[in-house]
Amino acid sequence: MVDIPKPNPAFEEAPTPGFLHTFADEEDRGRLSPVAIKAMKGVAVHWRLRGHEVAALLGVSPSTWDRMAAGKWEQSLTQDQLTRVSAIVGVFKGLQLLFADDMADRWARLRNRGPLFDNRTPIEAMIEGGIPAMLDVRRHVDALRGGL
Repeated sequence: MVDIPKPNPAFEEAPTPGFLHTFADEEDRGRLSPVAIKAMKGVAVHWRLRGHEVAALLGVSPSTWDRMAAGKWEQSLTQDQLTRVSAIVGVFKGLQLLFADDMADRWARLRNRGPLFDNRTPIEAMIEGGIPAMLDVRRHVDALRGGL
């Protein structure tokens, strides 16, 4: 008779934590939206974004962004909008870790000849390409700093 080893508990699937939050849940979106808007305002200052650029990155109209920035918008961001904020904040944080000087803030406005950017600035590429481009730029920055 062959002894069958018992499964190693280290390889068992961990239970899902009770604090798991997603962008799909309205309550989570309501809780995260004010923080996400505040984060976008901070990125806008660092990257010197104009209102229409922030609006395009977020996927809203310029007038909606103006209301958000003024604190006069009391709705929850959508899953799409929170995903956009998450990607942009990830790019911002990655740049802050990558560069120890003002290049962290200037990089997003510099033209880039790499295939991901095609002689556009990262901001232009993310606006034109939407969420897929934002995630690509985030992966690019993470790779530059050795995170991949």
